[in-house]
Amino acid sequence: MNAEAQTTVETREFQAEVKKILDIVIHSLYTEREIFLRELISNSADALERYRHQSLTEQNGADPDLPLEIKIAVDKDAKTLTITDTGIGMDRGELEANLGTIAHSGTKTFLSQLAEGGKDVNLIGQFGVGFYAAFMVAGKVRVSSRSFRQEEPGHVWESDGAGSYTIAPASDLPRGTSIVLELKDDAEEFADPERIKRIIKQYSSFVPFPISLDAETVNTVQALWTKSKSEIKDEEYTEFYKFVGNAFDEPLLRLHFDTDAPLAIKALLFVPKENFEKYGLGRTEPGVNLYCQRVLIEQHSKTILPEWLRFLKGVIDSEDLPLNISRQALQDSSLVRKINTVVTKRFLKHLEETAKNDAPTYETFWRDFGYFLKEGIVSDFGHREGLGKLLRFESSTTEAGKMTSLTDYLGRMKEEQKDIYYIHGANREAIEAGPYIEAFRKRDLEVIYTMDPIDDFVMGHLAEFEGKKLVSADRGDIELPELAEEKDKPEQKEPEKELDKAEATDLAAWMKDVLGERVKEVKESKRLEGSPAMIVNPDAFMTSSMERIMRASGRQGDMPISAKNLEINARHPLIMGLAALRQKDETFAKTVAEQILDNAMVQAGLLIEPRDMVERTYRILERAVGGAEDAPVKDEPIKSEPQAE
Repeated sequence: MNAEAQTTVETREFQAEVKKILDIVIHSLYTEREIFLRELISNSADALERYRHQSLTEQNGADPDLPLEIKIAVDKDAKTLTITDTGIGMDRGELEANLGTIAHSGTKTFLSQLAEGGKDVNLIGQFGVGFYAAFMVAGKVRVSSRSFRQEEPGHVWESDGAGSYTIAPASDLPRGTSIVLELKDDAEEFADPERIKRIIKQYSSFVPFPISLDAETVNTVQALWTKSKSEIKDEEYTEFYKFVGNAFDEPLLRLHFDTDAPLAIKALLFVPKENFEKYGLGRTEPGVNLYCQRVLIEQHSKTILPEWLRFLKGVIDSEDLPLNISRQALQDSSLVRKINTVVTKRFLKHLEETAKNDAPTYETFWRDFGYFLKEGIVSDFGHREGLGKLLRFESSTTEAGKMTSLTDYLGRMKEEQKDIYYIHGANREAIEAGPYIEAFRKRDLEVIYTMDPIDDFVMGHLAEFEGKKLVSADRGDIELPELAEEKDKPEQKEPEKELDKAEATDLAAWMKDVLGERVKEVKESKRLEGSPAMIVNPDAFMTSSMERIMRASGRQGDMPISAKNLEINARHPLIMGLAALRQKDETFAKTVAEQILDNAMVQAGLLIEPRDMVERTYRILERAVGGAEDAPVKDEPIKSEPQAE
């Protein structure tokens, strides 16, 4: 470059691609104008990092004693904002190349695809044009810069973003770059020191160089996720958690890891001690922030982790992400999906290790946050297997309040047992007093107790675990291990009184005729021991608890709900008495049959209209006490549709 060119003020036109870029950036790229400051600080941090590396090999650079820092100043009266760094700086040619043209080979391709309507404009964030975001808030931008090279003079680049720029020499500039933004009338808020401070704290708190605003250092929190775990004390982790999680207590769990393959990821994640969703305080917003090289890309990201991990707080940083990637591009990025998968699997592994090595802590986690893992099984097929290992339930072999895992269940299974059995109930007492586990108890088969409304949906979506099917104990087609063998065993005790096969079959047919469409089938039970009857599902499509939830939510029209079967116990005195009553007083016998069905429906959690049931109960009680023994019993119309409890 000759001496005349170095001392002459020149006006030049922006490269055609830059004009298009400017228009897109100003009007399309960013939905929040404050992002401009993040972009400019990121550029300054990059310039400082480049100088730090350069100074290791070149000892004779300009102004070697200047501290590596970023200074920001605002002037409300002049409506200006100034950002200054002591980084590597730019010479005249670099100013022209970096700010007046775009050297990225992919940019022209991008713009041609944009013109053809085949590319999302937001993807331009991947082409490193964050500097131009300054024109979202500035009517004029002035850049003063001097290269680190001792012999290079300083220059000033200036433009209003309309189509041209000027470059002029400048004397007495220190090493680095200073950018002055003359703010537009509708952007005066960015001359307010408090507004700027909030933006810095939100987006640039962890930039690895001091950032001062009007001489006050703003970024005082260390980026702990970039440090080795051996260098960090527990109290430092706690303070960092309080900062990123807006919390006041200590975290329950933390996971700090980094990996280079398949992606470069550094993550520091925390599980809070409290789950505020369970208190009915609304849905928790995602609490993990996405960074690229310590610069915030998305706060409380909804894309970097699956929604069922929204309770986590912390930071995920990946240098593989484009620094200027937009929010829309994040949603469509295969890279983000890969980060999502890697981090999720790593967190599930951490939970599994915690459950193995610190069972009390994991049990505390499960009681507060297990619902989120269940939600993951229902909604996230990709992580279903890992989540299945983390499920915890009470069962017929555990003490009340104690939990067991599906893995432990498998370890206790009998050799002849093919499936994992579970049954839903409002609580343990209701389950154990009900008819569904009688046959399992007799055969000493363990049954998992599902007592959360979502549990049967969880079991249905999980379907199997370690090759064993998950089977609800209220299925009508269930086959228990010993049933086939019992037929051939000689009786070891005096036979119990019961209806013979023909009597039981005849009574079942009569009850089906009485109950009509309320049941699909009535048949003698092979499972009941102490209860007179129970409702079972004729197929594996939907359990009774799932049907109850669907009806309670008003969504029964979303999927077909099959009619239920009624199984009767031919050995129970009530059923034997019903067979005799039918011969003496069929009208009253019909009333008893209806009540037997309603009682079974209640035990299954599927109660019909309670007014009819209450009225019928009173009439039966009147008959029982002898007050209306000879009075006719009202023959009620049969209700055809069960209602939600």
